[in-house]
Amino acid sequence: MSPWLIGLIIVLAVLFLIIVTNIKIVPQANAYVIERFGVYYSTWHTGIHMKVPFMDRIARKVSLKEQVVDFDPQSVITRDNVSMQIDTVVYYQITDSKLYAYGVERPIMAIETLCATTLRNIIGELELDNTLTSRDKINERIREILDEATDAWGIKVKRVELKNILPPREIQIAMEKQMKAERERRARILDAEGEKTSQILVAEGHKEAAILRAEAIKETKIREAQGEAEAIIAVQTAFADSLRMLNAAAPSDRVIALKSLETFAQVADGRATKIIIPSEIQSMAGLATALKELVIEGSPEPSEKPEEAPRKPVQTATSAARPITTPIPPVVNSGNQMIGTGYADQYSAPRAGASQPVDAQAALRNRAQQMLDQNAPRRQ
Repeated sequence: MSPWLIGLIIVLAVLFLIIVTNIKIVPQANAYVIERFGVYYSTWHTGIHMKVPFMDRIARKVSLKEQVVDFDPQSVITRDNVSMQIDTVVYYQITDSKLYAYGVERPIMAIETLCATTLRNIIGELELDNTLTSRDKINERIREILDEATDAWGIKVKRVELKNILPPREIQIAMEKQMKAERERRARILDAEGEKTSQILVAEGHKEAAILRAEAIKETKIREAQGEAEAIIAVQTAFADSLRMLNAAAPSDRVIALKSLETFAQVADGRATKIIIPSEIQSMAGLATALKELVIEGSPEPSEKPEEAPRKPVQTATSAARPITTPIPPVVNSGNQMIGTGYADQYSAPRAGASQPVDAQAALRNRAQQMLDQNAPRRQ
């Protein structure tokens, strides 16, 4: 083989190697910054690209994915002079490869420094309690400041999070005590509210039960009263019907006397001590009492003699007689029902043994006869 042929083959192999080495494939979510003769030429995105040998070079390979960086804890002081350590986490994404490559030297370090200074400024305006309870506000303010500052670097700050807030040990102990006291207070409040609710429910239950019992008693009494009223009405109606039937039958005196005897038998049939006096006997007893008084007061006493009695003038019925009151026995009809009572005015002579005028004695006898006639039993 001639030397010229060998040299041509070598030249072709070198050219092939140069061409192959200058073919570049950009992966997904990546970008290449290309310089030609040291000056920015273009940005290659996803796909296959051909670089001009000895003229173009890849200045920087940039990842377009969202990235996260965890910064070291930073010492900050709150408004109430409490020193603490706070570390932050920043989520960012490169939006412009050219600005990212030529905007700032070591952009991550620049972001960390800017985040630390911004955090000190924000925490210095807040007290400890507000710092612990306002993490979302702090995160949003830091994100806004960093995003505005990194726009010139081709970086978009997505989120900023305060990872840890580490106050001094003494503050932590005090916070733990405060938290414990607060939880105990809430527990006592919940217990008291539960007890209050329980007592209210129990009282309402007793109230409803008492109301229901009262309504039941009321309904029972109303129904009992209605029943008694209906029973009384029924009894009285039956009694009135019996009286109407009795009056319609027109019973004779013998039937009434027979019913009276049956009533005496029913009354006597009992354990209690009873004394039953028929109306005829009662009238005869009253008459006997009146006659006895007449006889005793009208006759002289046995121990005195007529001739030894002092002579006194004869008294007339109008001047010497004195009124006495003798009870008249109650007038009773044949059915043993009491019709009325009264007193009879009688006249008796003085008790000194003088003889009674004939007119007074005759008047007493007439009165007794009238009483006998009035109280005599009626016959058919």
